[in-house]
Amino acid sequence: MAKEKKKIKVAFPHMGNIYIAWGSALRRLGIEPYIPPYTSKRTLSLGTKNSPESICLPYKLILGNFIEAIEGGADYVAMISSPGICRLGEYGAGIQNTLEDMGYHANYIELQLYDGIKGMFRFLTQLSGVKNPVTIIRAIVFAFRKVFAADRMETMLSYYRAREIKTGEAEKAFKKGMKLIYEANHYRELKKAEKEAKAMMQKVEIDPKRDVLHVDLTGEIYLVQDPFSNQNIERELGKMGVQTRRTLTVSSFLKDAIIPKMFVKGETHLERAFRLAKPYLSRDIGGDSLECVSDIVYANEKGKDGIIHISPFTCMPEIMSQNFFPAMRENCEIPILPLIMDEQTGKAGYITRLEAFVDLMRRRKRKKEQQSAQTAAAK
Repeated sequence: MAKEKKKIKVAFPHMGNIYIAWGSALRRLGIEPYIPPYTSKRTLSLGTKNSPESICLPYKLILGNFIEAIEGGADYVAMISSPGICRLGEYGAGIQNTLEDMGYHANYIELQLYDGIKGMFRFLTQLSGVKNPVTIIRAIVFAFRKVFAADRMETMLSYYRAREIKTGEAEKAFKKGMKLIYEANHYRELKKAEKEAKAMMQKVEIDPKRDVLHVDLTGEIYLVQDPFSNQNIERELGKMGVQTRRTLTVSSFLKDAIIPKMFVKGETHLERAFRLAKPYLSRDIGGDSLECVSDIVYANEKGKDGIIHISPFTCMPEIMSQNFFPAMRENCEIPILPLIMDEQTGKAGYITRLEAFVDLMRRRKRKKEQQSAQTAAAK
């Protein structure tokens, strides 16, 4: 009896729940996705030890993910790269050279972000050896559907977490639901899995009358998406009765850079960024800076209670965007909290800053409500 061909194992770095989409696309193409252990203090230690001192936090965490993946038996490590005005374009060469210097010989492969759907098609063809374009396209579309399903669940989690009676119940339901979504292998299964995941979340007991604050999270996309690197900011804010909204999501990125415009309804995040950031920033200066500046204007227009800007230490595009905040405060009333993260960021001081910011927003909200009541009474 002929031996069954061994499936290659391909690992991607963690960034929130992005593994759900990648894992699904690879499985449909006959590749075994290798999910590295979720990012931990060990991951950070491995990455920091083998990285240049001044490099930003996402680089260190991605390198740590790859080291753990190779130690776990991954045959390939797949990296996302970008030609933009950001050090992300240099991550690939740095990580590849570091892994070789450490004696790791796993195959390294890159996906160029702004090559769009063609780049993703080429990447998956090279990785899987599948030549049938229909098979590749179906795998890509299925992965996209999982991204949108995961982002819808994240939004639902934020709503329930800010209102739950028993802390942690919403997150437990969310994790069970995400497991169902990850395991779905066909469109019908995915639709059923998302329906079941939402039903589990809806069983969480909440206080619908709780006075909840609404806060947007912006900044560098990796830190906004990844709970380990942002020290579970959404969980901590949820405990304080704050409903969060990520302005930078994987699904919004797909609409901007991957999905052809003819299939995208309405204004994309990047299109809105160019429109709203124009009074302060007229061109792209790298990273997610343009989007961050526009996100503050947008949150102010929508009447949000506050916005938090999360960025890695030494990230030049985000340092530049923070330089616009003082000028923006002249036109935008919304409170802005900048948070700069690295491997030295302490939990206690971080929580204290969040608590102070929440207190500020609550006082501001009460004051506005009192003023509105007085104005109404005067009429």
